Amino acid sequence: MAARGPQRGGFGNGNGNGSSDFGQLGGRFLRGIASRIGLVIVAIALLVLAYTGYYQVEPEEVALVTRLGKYMYTAQPGPHFKLPFGVDAAIKVPVQRQLKEEFGFRTTRTDVRSEYAESDEGADQESRMLTGDLNVADVEWIVQYKIRDPYQYVFRIRDVRGTLRDVSESVMRKVVGDHSVTEVLTVGREAIQALAKEELQQLCNRYQMGIEVLQLVLQDVNPPEAVRESFNEVNQAIQERERAINQAWAAYNAVVPEAKGKAEQQIQNAEGYATERVNNAQGDVQRFVALQTEYQKAPAVTRSRLYLEAMGEVLPKARRRIFIDDKVQGVLPLFGNVSEGAAKP
Repeated sequence: MAARGPQRGGFGNGNGNGSSDFGQLGGRFLRGIASRIGLVIVAIALLVLAYTGYYQVEPEEVALVTRLGKYMYTAQPGPHFKLPFGVDAAIKVPVQRQLKEEFGFRTTRTDVRSEYAESDEGADQESRMLTGDLNVADVEWIVQYKIRDPYQYVFRIRDVRGTLRDVSESVMRKVVGDHSVTEVLTVGREAIQALAKEELQQLCNRYQMGIEVLQLVLQDVNPPEAVRESFNEVNQAIQERERAINQAWAAYNAVVPEAKGKAEQQIQNAEGYATERVNNAQGDVQRFVALQTEYQKAPAVTRSRLYLEAMGEVLPKARRRIFIDDKVQGVLPLFGNVSEGAAKP
């Protein structure tokens, strides 16, 4: 048998091809690593592109897309893509959300009634206003609004919220300054709210703020804390005065109309009596004239008739009748009317 050569461990078969096989394995390994690195790079690039290019617009929003700072288009709710790496930017605007600004107070908790920030110097200053009758009142109000034009809201005004607060405060001071403190506190609140809302909307349109004012509500109106007690006393005195005036009018309405009615009745009675007397006098005159005419025609007959008529009216009213004649020595019963015993001289 032929003698074998020495055996070599590792790669190769002892004929000088070991190094070649090792090189081939190393190349495959490097190529695999390179391909994996490339896949990782591609995946990272895709993730970066997706992260920087994808954006979601919520149902209550729209997105204003700008390219290198220039407005391009408005994206509606839903998923969207844009150019990555800051080339495109999406500015989301909550056009369906109702926004609110508070003036004169700050809501510190949402689960309870609003707590008024009386210690907040800014809130205190913005609520203190001068009324038309030179009184001071603390006026607290709320402006509720929504974004009507997102383009104007984003690009026309630098600080929309600050501008809205300044404009609202200016309008409210103007409207309150045109009304008395009584109107601001009581009867004029509805008119003040409506007028302030209208003027605020006009200024928002003039400044192209892209805002629609939904509601302006006077939350609370009070005199300043330093004079509130005195102001309440004045109001109480005014109410007492009004109550006294109302009671006086009630007494007046209860007495004066009755007195006027009685006076009118007396006047009517007097007028009726005067009319009756005048009519009677006129009748008497006419009767006298008629008698005079008859007397001129027959004086004796008329005289006798008048005498008899007078006696007919007088004698029935006398219970006891006595007739005396100085030429007669006794009592003469006349006409047979003496019926109560003998007449005495």
